[in-house]
Amino acid sequence: MATQGAGSLTVQDAIDRIGFGRFQKRLLGVSGVTWAADAAEVFLIAFALPQIVIDFDLSTFESAVAVAATFVGMLVGAWFWGTTADRIGRRKGFQITIGVFAVFGLLSAFAPNFYWLLVLRALTGFGLGGAVPLDFSLFAEFLPRRNRGRWLVILESFWGVGMVAAAGLAWIIVPSLGWRPLLAVSALAGALVFWVRLRIPESPRWLASQGRNEEALAILDEVARYNGQPEIGRGRLEIARPGEQPGVKALWTPSLVRATAMLWIVWFFIALSYYGLFSWLPSIFVERGFDIVKTYGYTLLLAVASLPGYFSAAWLVEKWGRQRTLAVYLGASAVFTYVYAVADSVGLILTGACLMSFFTLGAWASLYAYTPELYPTNIRTTGMGAASGMARIAGVAAPLIGGLLIPVSLVAALTVYAVSFAIATVTVVGLGRETREEALADTVAEEAGAVAGTRSRERGNVVTV
Repeated sequence: MATQGAGSLTVQDAIDRIGFGRFQKRLLGVSGVTWAADAAEVFLIAFALPQIVIDFDLSTFESAVAVAATFVGMLVGAWFWGTTADRIGRRKGFQITIGVFAVFGLLSAFAPNFYWLLVLRALTGFGLGGAVPLDFSLFAEFLPRRNRGRWLVILESFWGVGMVAAAGLAWIIVPSLGWRPLLAVSALAGALVFWVRLRIPESPRWLASQGRNEEALAILDEVARYNGQPEIGRGRLEIARPGEQPGVKALWTPSLVRATAMLWIVWFFIALSYYGLFSWLPSIFVERGFDIVKTYGYTLLLAVASLPGYFSAAWLVEKWGRQRTLAVYLGASAVFTYVYAVADSVGLILTGACLMSFFTLGAWASLYAYTPELYPTNIRTTGMGAASGMARIAGVAAPLIGGLLIPVSLVAALTVYAVSFAIATVTVVGLGRETREEALADTVAEEAGAVAGTRSRERGNVVTV
């Protein structure tokens, strides 16, 4: 970072001074609608699956492949678009990815056979895989450090809204109209998101990292005016000169290696559990003797149960911190997934499932708030995309594991997912560090300083979770 002169401000200082106001609330609404549409697109294939199986006469393993196809596309999309957005910008990358997922999501509703469905769902996933990390990075880069984690968790809560919408639509549409209109509805929501997103400006942090200081300042002044705050003023912004654009290798520099290792492990194992459970949820209820209409109703109940999980995590990430909240919610997810696995009555099945949903979605929310805070601006979407890519690898594996194990032993399949949550818990406790109220770093060197400060504090204090 350049040496600051008298009265000069960093980008973080400027955003802190502007504060959280009308602009951030508007951005939260726009990003939230995007997040809900993304969630609906991911889960509609699971809710449509029982009818797709009938229409295309699929085996259990072919059903798993149908779910996994979206995650294959998301894996490629997360890695490709994460790095690309650090080069071309958050705004442009986001618009392209939303366009891709809307077009191919709509086309997948017209798939004439199983193989076309796989191709079109993979292409839909390619767009989704980029939209997910970009949305979070862009919102994080407009937030002041105070209560930043809380607002990021609240954004993540829109994922639960998308789940509720997907479950509700499936309950209404599939029994009477079939699965094709269900897929089409979500794609049309993506087209609406694309139109709304045209009004959102580029991240001033990203512009600053590219040396486009005047553009960064103009956007900060625009945000200040929208929030009713004084403008920053020409010449007051101190910004480092842009250096060589780092790539994925920068995620493994000495100051970031521990964070990257922790995030990749946690993203993989939480996704293995989450997508394994929720991709098969309607089918698991059917396996346990519930008819298809009741299955959609119970799935909707679980989606609703996730919402207080988000809101409790939004409070705790600022009260306890990111690391502790994430570890507690992951550990509770492991416990209640196992309860759900061994439950032998309707009441216990639903209780275990609702608590599993509550803590699992709270854990996801904490992780999404935590991840962008561990990377500097010039590789933030690269880091988010790479971590998200690990989740997509797990997203491919999870339904396949379920497809292989559920016909043999439902308890064994669900126990695998419970153990995955436990592994993620241990990893957060052992490798994580707290980021509450830290400024977002703009360069790897700044992040190295933040890491060194945290390690120094840890040596003087026993860190407990």
